[in-house]
Amino acid sequence: MPTTEPTGAGARPALAPELARRCYLDMLTARRIDEEAVALQRQGVFPAYVSLRGQEAAQVAGALAIDAERDFAFPTYREMGVALALGVDMPGYMASHRALWHGGLYDPAASRFAPINAVVGGPVPHAVGWAVGERLRGGPGCAVAYFGDGASSEGDVHEAMNFAGVYGAPVVFFCQNNRWALSVPNERQVAGGSVAARAAGYGMPGTAVDGNDAAAVHTAMAEALERARSGGGPSLIEALTYRVEPHSTSDDPTRYRDLAEEHAWRERDPIPALRARMEADGSGDEAFFTEAEKRAAERAEAVRDAVAAAPEPDGSELFTHVFREPTEELARQRRVWREEVEL
Repeated sequence: MPTTEPTGAGARPALAPELARRCYLDMLTARRIDEEAVALQRQGVFPAYVSLRGQEAAQVAGALAIDAERDFAFPTYREMGVALALGVDMPGYMASHRALWHGGLYDPAASRFAPINAVVGGPVPHAVGWAVGERLRGGPGCAVAYFGDGASSEGDVHEAMNFAGVYGAPVVFFCQNNRWALSVPNERQVAGGSVAARAAGYGMPGTAVDGNDAAAVHTAMAEALERARSGGGPSLIEALTYRVEPHSTSDDPTRYRDLAEEHAWRERDPIPALRARMEADGSGDEAFFTEAEKRAAERAEAVRDAVAAAPEPDGSELFTHVFREPTEELARQRRVWREEVEL
């Protein structure tokens, strides 16, 4: 039966010291890149941006359980921390937020990280399709499908989970439940109050974990991936976290939620929480945390400068990679565009 209480309610999992240090550095780096990205939007470099602040543990700790040699992650538009943990070229990833190219300028096949998908629930059926194909070819990989609590109400997600359950696809459905589907709270769009509980209807285990507890997330993801690799089929993980920033830089959350709620969740910040556990168990000392801050800031600044300086693509690329064989209408539009830009 699915577990609907966070793993953290009982015995708390722990991270090995080296893994904890890697996780902390990546979480902190994701936070610093996120801050630079918001600043770039305010400066007009990015037309818009979606922040992951508060969800670093859910993204980074889970991604560190993924095997980048054989698995494949299918992200939404908010999984910058997953991209970072998997070693994706970050200026190439951030190029999508600057609107330089659909899905980013990195290599999805080499990165094992699919192009950014802004369709709500869109990555989920893609992940299942890849997982079924991987099983049919006898490959060892698993797919990880990322989606939010709002996307869990989409028909595509239900169909994909049912298909995966019927065919035993090696896929992990990873829901970051950040409590708000844009301006709609959980209680108004998740019947029964739990995404994890729905897993039973698709013949798979569902587990809810504290999404701000890096060790709990990592443990849940590692267990789900191992289950899929051993032929156990799909799993659903619901990482209970919170979106402390607006849905995007175009959003005003003061119109629909209480500031006191935001402040309470900021006190549950996953980065200081991981630091406290590392200090308590000896995984990190003051020298490590000082060096991590330095490295994270330097990496964030390098990513900022690289994506801001990246050249804009030629306008003719509006018409490439649309159809394998261009249609007459597309050719006409390209001629009209060329005539206009050459005036």
